[in-house]
Amino acid sequence: MKTRLLRADQIAEAAALLRAGEPVGMPTETVYGLACDAGNPEAVRKVFAAKGRPADNPLIVHIASLSEWEPLVKGIPPLAGKLAERFWPGPLTMILPRSERIPAITAGGLDSVGVRFPAHPLAQQMIREAGVPLAAPSGNRSGSPSPTSAAHMLSDMDGRIPAIVEGGNCVCGVESTVIILDDAETVRVLRPGFVTPEQLRTAARRVIVDQAVLSQVTAGTTVRSPGMKYKHYAPAAAVTLLCGSREHILDYLQAKQGKDVYALVFDADLPACRERGIRAVPYGDTDEARAAAFFSRLRELDALGAGHIYVRAPRTDGVGLAVYNRLIRAAGYDVVQTDACEKG
Repeated sequence: MKTRLLRADQIAEAAALLRAGEPVGMPTETVYGLACDAGNPEAVRKVFAAKGRPADNPLIVHIASLSEWEPLVKGIPPLAGKLAERFWPGPLTMILPRSERIPAITAGGLDSVGVRFPAHPLAQQMIREAGVPLAAPSGNRSGSPSPTSAAHMLSDMDGRIPAIVEGGNCVCGVESTVIILDDAETVRVLRPGFVTPEQLRTAARRVIVDQAVLSQVTAGTTVRSPGMKYKHYAPAAAVTLLCGSREHILDYLQAKQGKDVYALVFDADLPACRERGIRAVPYGDTDEARAAAFFSRLRELDALGAGHIYVRAPRTDGVGLAVYNRLIRAAGYDVVQTDACEKG
């Protein structure tokens, strides 16, 4: 089977495939997703098979209007409604107890389901024309960098699915923020994204960032959000995340240079890297730019034959928290504090 790239004017063809129980690549503002009928267990199995995804990793269900939300869950608390009013359509996923409309396989065997109303117009059109909510995890092979273009998704999924809808490059570049409500006033962030904890605090009295956002979940732990439990987002190359001051990081990189060693650095670092003979690729000058670029840069460095990629860590506030969260998982939690290295 050869995977076809469909244009925006071929959405009806994509919708027909979805109704027939086939998975289809879908552009969103976050990353490209591998969409299927969320209520069709056989279609969901095809998504897990195409991705090589563990069956206990829940899928996010996508809707195209607020009226589609209520039948999927057992109730919508006032705080959830307030968050939806503030942030939907957009890159926010809310986890609530699931209704019987959502099969257990879609929810990873859990009693809850994450729901999102994406902002991308083609995603909304696909959902409307398919006539069903769409489960859509990221459209990459499980564990590899998420796709932020149709070309990325085709590289991973060619021959595994019938079609991908071409929708341009994703503007966010990282998956949605995933939250759960601890109580009537408290939001817990399970996976950070473009909707930041600071923004959530404008709608919720309390916002807690779950400890799993910045640390590794222990084996056997049940998780309620994608992207929490397994090593994710990783290129073929080994990845190490570097924390510390700019000068300490540059010193560390200079000492680590080799024929297949590359650095992923901030744009402002590039002149100094060239002066020191450090083979480096920039990935943005702001947290938002880095979020949009780093998955693409990891794929580019794989294509260049990188054996080891050292990445300058972003800040851990705002959108930087989302980028850091993805990078520590891509690195398998291999994080070096360069200031401490020099002192030692």
